[in-house]
Amino acid sequence: MKHLFNLFVVSFLLISCGSQKVDKLYVNAKIWTGDTSNPSASVIAIKGEKIVYVGDDATKYNANETIDVGGKLLLPGFTDNHTHFLSAGYSLSSVKLKDAMTKQEFIDRIAAFCKSKPDATWVMEGSWDHENWGGELPTKEWIDSVCGEHPVFLSRYDGHMAFANSKALQLAGVDKNTVSPDGGVLVKDKNGDPTGIVKDAAMNLIIKAIPPPTDKQLDQYFDEAAKHAVERGVTNVNDMNSYGGWSDLEAYKRAWKTDRMIVRMYSFVPLATWERLDTFVQKNGRGDDMLHWGGLKGYVDGSLGSTTAWFHQPYLDDPGTNGLFITDTALLRKWVLGADKAGLHIGVHAIGDKANDFILEVYDQAVKINGNRDRRFRVEHAQHVTPQTIDQFAKQGVIASMHPYHLYDDGIWAYKRLDTNRLKGTYAFKSMKEKGVKVTFGSDWPVAPIDPLYGIFSAVTRITGDGKNPNGWYPDEKISVEDALKAYTISNAYASFLETKIGILKEGFDADFTVLESDILTIPQEKIKEVKAVRTVVKGKEVFIRK
Repeated sequence: MKHLFNLFVVSFLLISCGSQKVDKLYVNAKIWTGDTSNPSASVIAIKGEKIVYVGDDATKYNANETIDVGGKLLLPGFTDNHTHFLSAGYSLSSVKLKDAMTKQEFIDRIAAFCKSKPDATWVMEGSWDHENWGGELPTKEWIDSVCGEHPVFLSRYDGHMAFANSKALQLAGVDKNTVSPDGGVLVKDKNGDPTGIVKDAAMNLIIKAIPPPTDKQLDQYFDEAAKHAVERGVTNVNDMNSYGGWSDLEAYKRAWKTDRMIVRMYSFVPLATWERLDTFVQKNGRGDDMLHWGGLKGYVDGSLGSTTAWFHQPYLDDPGTNGLFITDTALLRKWVLGADKAGLHIGVHAIGDKANDFILEVYDQAVKINGNRDRRFRVEHAQHVTPQTIDQFAKQGVIASMHPYHLYDDGIWAYKRLDTNRLKGTYAFKSMKEKGVKVTFGSDWPVAPIDPLYGIFSAVTRITGDGKNPNGWYPDEKISVEDALKAYTISNAYASFLETKIGILKEGFDADFTVLESDILTIPQEKIKEVKAVRTVVKGKEVFIRK
């Protein structure tokens, strides 16, 4: 008996000595790695911030903590390729208008919210959609009597049109003598008085009167947005600025210097400030892989919902316009050429087909003038394209930074704006992928929810919010769940210049991953939108566990 006991002790010591010490061992998982050389596994071992093993043999490791995943799906952490992070943080506690389905409901929600807040404070965001009640645009008279002393400035959910009450117009000095600025529209009634609706560059007429948020407020917006993001499995965010870009970056730097940076951040600042960014990068570098900068965001046009996206042909429901370019095209070209020469990373918003064609031509010119290098030009949205445009994306190697959940909303009413031929090129995920275009996915939060499961649901089903397209809106552009996952992980890591750190689960990569409550690779696709993240890990640290 004593001999057997000694043999057991020796065997135990041999096994222990042969096991590698790790901090955490996740076992009993269904792992989608994104790594073609090792596509699936059940065990992942973490030491510090790094992955040291992805496979099926847990006996190799002696862990300080072993976590049983319970057979759930474990994936690389999601990247959201396009957010307005701090304004989204503000919107979490602002008035909710996206699902206000009637004019009266719209008014009542604003009235109730104004009554709940101290008088004279600005009421903003909102994310309303006039298509919910048939397409009539609100006017200041709808809400003037229910707002008290609150100045109100509420964005349509696409962020390219907003609605102001009389108090806000007064504070901004906007009246019947105010003219529409270049790149925008100040809507007026038959008497020449502003209705309260402002589109694109005209929104700045009101924004200039809004007191900028304090550092304390921005820090609060960040904390609330970061918590909201990791609760949805998002571990990396590309932020396209909310409050001018530079104050946003300073807020991220404050979080970066503390323990509050629970999500990775790639901060983009306005393209117009490229010379300032060039100087900043030369002095400060580009940050690290938790917070980095060096990206610039520009605009060609507006949005489809606001009839300001720039098309080759006029709108069906507004034949007097084919949209507009927000930025003077000569100036935009100058900025892109200068910023590219400085080696900065450029992403430009383009929604209409003419806007996409224009920015691709500018990018092509930049390459010819400044020479070949690894620049990773991005088109933000790439929403309405022709087959010829898709060929150009592929030929030029330009990243299509797309936002699939938008089709859930736009597919309800887009037929009013565009003919069938143009609609066929709307959110052309499959056509893009088949031509070899690098497609990345995100939300445009707060325009759409940041939850990647919503985006995956839309990309694979193309179901619209009105329930009228159960088999998919232009279903030929559906993609597989796995392709959608790649767009949210592998491709997004590349678009963030982090492809050697994140995006796949592989030995030597950072331990960024999320665990989902259900296996989205096997459940009915229409159920994907209902799935929740239950655990989120960033650099080996558990930043969220669903209770």
